[in-house]
Amino acid sequence: MSNVLVISGSPSPTSRTELVGDYVAQRLAEDEWQAGHLKVRDLPARPLLTADTTEPRIADAVDRVARADGIVLATPTYKASFSGLLKTFLDLLPQHGFTHKAVLPLATGGSTAHVLVLDYALRPVAHALGARHVVQSFFLLDTHLARYGDSLHIRPESAGVLDGVIEQFRKALVVGV
Repeated sequence: MSNVLVISGSPSPTSRTELVGDYVAQRLAEDEWQAGHLKVRDLPARPLLTADTTEPRIADAVDRVARADGIVLATPTYKASFSGLLKTFLDLLPQHGFTHKAVLPLATGGSTAHVLVLDYALRPVAHALGARHVVQSFFLLDTHLARYGDSLHIRPESAGVLDGVIEQFRKALVVGV
């Protein structure tokens, strides 16, 4: 069984982006992929900010990335870019931390004006980390996402496209395994 790691970079404890990451992990698990979810906001702040990879929880997070066959990057959009929290975590990974991995970039935001965050910010970082293949990314509008407690509702017009993107990611994973 292959292993996928969703990495979500929202600082909010009520994050819809994080629920999107959970949704993707659940969909991948339906096809017998082992899918975990690393919520960067749960890592200890000082070691994260100082890139202390000897701290046990940081070391474990970096190891989870190394063991993964595929990575899903899920981020809210802030100031026309991906979250600083996600960037801080990605910066402490080894230079080729995504080598031999398929990567699926996902972003959420309030306006389609921010959709380029995927192609001009997140995708280049995934390539810089040595990703084998970065699949078609997807931007979900905040208005298409509703949080009900710990549950997520995705409007049908986005859910169908997201499911297609997840399928494309599955195919990229199979090619690399």
